[in-house]
Amino acid sequence: MNAAREESPESEIARFLRQLKWLVLGLLALWLVWLLGPILTPFVLGALLGWLGDPLVDRLQRAGRSRNVAVALVFGLMSLLLVLALLVLVPLLERQIRTLVNSLPQYRDWFLQTALPWVEAKTGLELVVWLDPERLIEWVRSHWQQAGGFAATLFGYLSRSGFAMVAWIANIVLLPILTFYFLRDWDLLVEKVAALIPRDHLDTVSRLARESNDVLGAFLRGQFVVMVALGAIYAVGLQLVGLKVGVLIGIVAGLISFIPYLGATTGVVMAVVAALVQAQGFDARLLVLVGVVFTVGQLLESYVLTPRIVGDKIGLHPVAVIFAVMAGGQLFGFLGMLIALPVAAVANVLLRFASERYRQSGLYTGDHVQIVLDPYVDRGSLEQATPPAGEPGARQEQGPA
Repeated sequence: MNAAREESPESEIARFLRQLKWLVLGLLALWLVWLLGPILTPFVLGALLGWLGDPLVDRLQRAGRSRNVAVALVFGLMSLLLVLALLVLVPLLERQIRTLVNSLPQYRDWFLQTALPWVEAKTGLELVVWLDPERLIEWVRSHWQQAGGFAATLFGYLSRSGFAMVAWIANIVLLPILTFYFLRDWDLLVEKVAALIPRDHLDTVSRLARESNDVLGAFLRGQFVVMVALGAIYAVGLQLVGLKVGVLIGIVAGLISFIPYLGATTGVVMAVVAALVQAQGFDARLLVLVGVVFTVGQLLESYVLTPRIVGDKIGLHPVAVIFAVMAGGQLFGFLGMLIALPVAAVANVLLRFASERYRQSGLYTGDHVQIVLDPYVDRGSLEQATPPAGEPGARQEQGPA
């Protein structure tokens, strides 16, 4: 039996060549994505928006409307929500940014006269000396040649940025058009992709596709709702407690809350600094109210928003989230940051599947183990579970003759 299971050298070489072929194709695809990154951005965004809106389109179809009518209704709803968000947020953020700019001298004075002396007193370091204007001027003079080279590079980039601006405008114009077509033809695209899957692997690929769809749905739909809700909670709460730039801080904290704990931590730091500068000293009441706002937001996120909207389907560690965003941006720029987390979520599904297959393999179970490991069954029940003879995965021990 063991001799029959061993592969011949020719079979091993053929398998290695097949694996090498897929590796080369994967690297070629990544290279093409890197080259076409600037023009792929509107297509990726349009595909994501089309995928997000497809379940609602399907629901309207099941209610008796035609595909074209359902697509028109969903596309109109998405456009209306975007326009309303811009009409509400742009003037509000403009006022908040103007308030922040007008307060910059107060932040500068607080930083130089309060924060730095406090740090110096605690650490013994002389930091204020390095911010002396004469020292800064002397430092600029000593590095003028390097500064001139940097300025030349900057102006050269700005002179070439006209094409980049035209490309951004073209992307903005293309995005609604591409979104409409992805909404209309999403089911057709899925059917064409499914028709190309080898029939022997259809069940496995279908299972992985369903799990990936659940993970992406939990992230893109659920996490987006959580981000918006947290941003609204923080913004309204900070504004009600009297923080002048509370809306701006709340929106920023909500937008980066997709990385666990980072949004709340960043928001607390910015809000505490803003409260200290606004009060020109230590205002215990304002600081306590700021703490209450973020505490309430975190409790709502942990016990209401995330369990009910997102659930536990994503399964990405915060370190993996940060690494995915930074790696995507480093490799593919803005496009990489856009697709980093969806790709990481799908990769997490594939890794769980690979781990499950490994735990069912002979390499893990050995030659005399009579159990089939199931990731959804606890260890106590696994110790007593033995698969019936003849079922796939059951391993028969050979007793002594």
